[in-house]
Amino acid sequence: MFAKVWKDIDSGKIAPVYCIYGEETYFIDETIQRLKKVLSQTEEVEMTTFDLEETPVDFVIDEADTFPFLSERKLIVARNATFLKAAEKGAEKIEHDLKRLENWLNHPSDFAVTIFTAPYEKLDERKKITKLMKETSVMLHAEALGEKDLAVWIQSEAARWGKKIEDDALDKLVEMVGENMNQLQMEIEKMALYLGEDVVITKELVEDLVAKTLEHDAFKMLNAYFAHNTPEALRIYHDLLRQKEEPIKLVGLLANNIRTMNSVYYLHKKGYPPTQISKQLKIHPYRVKLMLDRKDRPTEERLLKALNDLAEIDLQLKTTGGNRERYLEMFLLKSL
Repeated sequence: MFAKVWKDIDSGKIAPVYCIYGEETYFIDETIQRLKKVLSQTEEVEMTTFDLEETPVDFVIDEADTFPFLSERKLIVARNATFLKAAEKGAEKIEHDLKRLENWLNHPSDFAVTIFTAPYEKLDERKKITKLMKETSVMLHAEALGEKDLAVWIQSEAARWGKKIEDDALDKLVEMVGENMNQLQMEIEKMALYLGEDVVITKELVEDLVAKTLEHDAFKMLNAYFAHNTPEALRIYHDLLRQKEEPIKLVGLLANNIRTMNSVYYLHKKGYPPTQISKQLKIHPYRVKLMLDRKDRPTEERLLKALNDLAEIDLQLKTTGGNRERYLEMFLLKSL
């Protein structure tokens, strides 16, 4: 759907109102940038941004109905359209005049392009304003790509820079960065610029250039621990300590990863396919794939034992003094 809409935008077929909902911000940002680029081809476009969590929708309508001074059409971005999602009565900080918005959506300004963003997993389909927004605007769902689609997108991003990414490099990139498409895009651009005339993005290049995240390091440390690779687990731990990471925070990250691992293996054992496991646990299919592809998969008993040990360390860190770094270090040294 986004590919078709982007093609229309690039060719100059621009609608007066867009509504983008969903949690993958890459699609929101990319659509805004494409609109801005096309609208600025002849002159710099006027662009105004509103946060609807802090500003009434009246301000958006007033701006859209005001003639632009410096360009033929203006671009208006209305972020966080909370009135499109289900909410507890009285929980809204701002009161929006939805009746006026409904009237305006039926007759939007032809000299403004207005984008409503709703970075939420679901919209409240029962609301009149949601139904009308669907009828009168270009409605787009910004959801995370599945495993295969994400791989295809990464390959196309690399190709856009004239590069080819190897399969193991692609897997390593997702493992290190996660599924955030904005971050993935930046890392691909960085590697492409670094390569210069060279064409191939290798696993080694990914490991050398891509910025490591705390979540990735914690996951890597846990994998080394379960693989009985104590020197590697300790190396990662000591690196994190040098970066001033708190042991209690690392304990929490390790425990969360173990819980996720245990749930993935349990559901897989019950016959759930990876895609269903991903939906059930609300994690990306790539994370599920990485866990299921492990040859040295830890047993449920070992996972629960490690989780229990981490709970004890968490209690020690909260109730005792002394050398706080030592507790988690002893956990990594201990053979299960």
